Amino acid sequence: MAKDKDSIKKTATPAAADKKAKKSKPEPKHLAILDDHWLDPVQDDVMARYERFHRRLKELESYYPLTAQEKKAKLSPLEKLARQDQYLGLNYSKEEKGWWLREWAPAAKEMYVLGDFNGWTRYQYPLSHRDDGIWEIFLDDKTFGKTFVHGSLYKLIVRGADDSMLERLPAYTKRAVQDDTTKIFSAQVWKSDFDWEDDDFKPNPKEPLLIYECHIGMAQEKEGVGTYKEFEDNVLPHIIQGGYNTIQIMAIAEHPYYGSFGYHVSNFFAPSSRFGTPEELKHLIKTAHSHGLRVIMDIVHSHTVKNLAEGINRMDGTDCQYTHPGGRGDHPQWDSKLFDYGKTEVIQFLLSNIRYWMRDFHFDGFRFDGVTSMLYMHHGNVESYNQAMYFRDGVEFDAVTYLQLANYLMKQINAQSVSIAEDVSGMPGHTSPIEAGGMGFDYRLGMGIPDYWIKLLKEVGDDYWNVYQMWHVLNDRLPMVKTVAYAESHDQALVGDKTIAFRLMDKEMYFCMATNIGSDIIDRGISLHKMIRMFTIVNGGQAYMNFMGNEFGHPEWIDFPREGNGWSYKHARRQWSLMKADYLKYHFLNDFDEAMIKLIREYPVMQDLYGQQLNMDEQNHTIVEKKGGLVFVFNFHPTACIADYKFYIPEPGVYKIILNSDDLKYGGFGRLDNDQEFFALPEDDHYKLSIYNVNRTILVLKKVRD
Repeated sequence: MAKDKDSIKKTATPAAADKKAKKSKPEPKHLAILDDHWLDPVQDDVMARYERFHRRLKELESYYPLTAQEKKAKLSPLEKLARQDQYLGLNYSKEEKGWWLREWAPAAKEMYVLGDFNGWTRYQYPLSHRDDGIWEIFLDDKTFGKTFVHGSLYKLIVRGADDSMLERLPAYTKRAVQDDTTKIFSAQVWKSDFDWEDDDFKPNPKEPLLIYECHIGMAQEKEGVGTYKEFEDNVLPHIIQGGYNTIQIMAIAEHPYYGSFGYHVSNFFAPSSRFGTPEELKHLIKTAHSHGLRVIMDIVHSHTVKNLAEGINRMDGTDCQYTHPGGRGDHPQWDSKLFDYGKTEVIQFLLSNIRYWMRDFHFDGFRFDGVTSMLYMHHGNVESYNQAMYFRDGVEFDAVTYLQLANYLMKQINAQSVSIAEDVSGMPGHTSPIEAGGMGFDYRLGMGIPDYWIKLLKEVGDDYWNVYQMWHVLNDRLPMVKTVAYAESHDQALVGDKTIAFRLMDKEMYFCMATNIGSDIIDRGISLHKMIRMFTIVNGGQAYMNFMGNEFGHPEWIDFPREGNGWSYKHARRQWSLMKADYLKYHFLNDFDEAMIKLIREYPVMQDLYGQQLNMDEQNHTIVEKKGGLVFVFNFHPTACIADYKFYIPEPGVYKIILNSDDLKYGGFGRLDNDQEFFALPEDDHYKLSIYNVNRTILVLKKVRD
């Protein structure tokens, strides 16, 4: 790649560009987030949010005007700005026949490159310092063509502003590998010629997202680290069979500590080498696409690891290069560093990261981790929020603008891309369009739902479950806030907590999961496991998520190898053999999950915003509702089975059972005849349906004829 002195240099805010941007008066469309009249008093704050985005976007776009050829190729100025990984870091130039290595480190005093290509000699090859803060060196093929090759290891030595002399990995490195013996990371020269030509994936936009959350490393049954290839061969077929249409992969970006679950990222552009090669990850995504599955990435732009040897912290010897200086740059709860989202170079780094994963790896979107922490100076460490706190007090305005820019760029790259916000604060406007005063996310996680189920199971006896409370919690969202519903994710299964299955059945799972052994505890657990999931997917939102293995009631907890457990992988894996064993009861839960997902894909249940209540029976802990053209009967009562149970039905006709959780094939008791027809008959100026309403059972009824 030829030298481009205009790249990072243009990120210094020019006064002329700023003046030009301020002249452009934004004209937002209808402020959609104000459809909630509780927000009427903060219209000016909503408008200010949009104006900040508009002003920043125009400012950034002015730095990267398009050439005629780029306009013809329909490249946007923002995506042009977000191609910095093609300039910084290590990039091969076919025209000049050699490698350009560039690093932005404005306060650094010296910089050198070393590696196995020069016997790790420390100060042999200095980088030149430009006046725009970039250091660079060209390693031509004529001199280095036989030593600096695909697979070569290398590092930088940086003398920082604080006179530290440290070995570092380039901030934009796309490959980092760890030595098996020393455990030290190095950057690696990597040339990829992966063929994407036949990957023209077009997801079905009418289907709800049915997300299978997964972790490559712990996806295998072996006690060790799984690979991209093993996941593709062994786990992907299970996901396809289960009917899920979206895979959400955790821990993709390189992280030095495996036990961080991928949340302490060191190398934002490097897919973790502990799982395999970049090409193997690409092949996994391509294969998923060929089966109609979206693949989204759990992306961590909320913070970065403090490590100096692997990460970007203090790259130039200052504490204010990529992160905020002083205490504002520290996240005490996470022991990590916080990005300065007001800095153009930081925005360019993060936006380039988004473009890179979407363009180079064909990811279909992102679940943004730690959004609450990004949005507020207090990082969500408060007990409650009010209007002023949502829009003014303690708000990290630059982070709000960054998230708007990220979502804006994603839609420019792929109009069908998906963005999900992990936010517990409930800041208004997450899923409203940017031009309508929002942040532009497609969904936010319904994080209160799993918290509710755990609290209910821990603190309330079965006899005291309140159907009105259950209905309220699962439906407590504004219609314009698209929500990902889930009963549990990886969070609920981490060490110190329990999966829903383990919370319901605990140690009994070790002794009583064989099909020839009876157990009231196991019977209750299997019944409620099915009911909780079904009630969540029917009522909780417009999308659904499950963490791998939880569909069949994976026992125990997730605990990555660490000093406290003797560096064991025993709990950092998935025991698929439990589900596959016919003589164990786990397969009942998996079979029901498949049937549930199939039903949700076949009928527009999640496309209906809210169910229509047909009967709320507190005495018998029964909820009957109509949604997606189907009738759902949820009987949560521990013992009550009611013959000739009547409830209002909106239209006459003949109804049949299309899903019955009490079916023997789902681990139930087979107390109902699935072939029976139910007639909606007139009674008291209404139509009523009569069924046998059995305890701890879900019935789904469909009208089959008039």
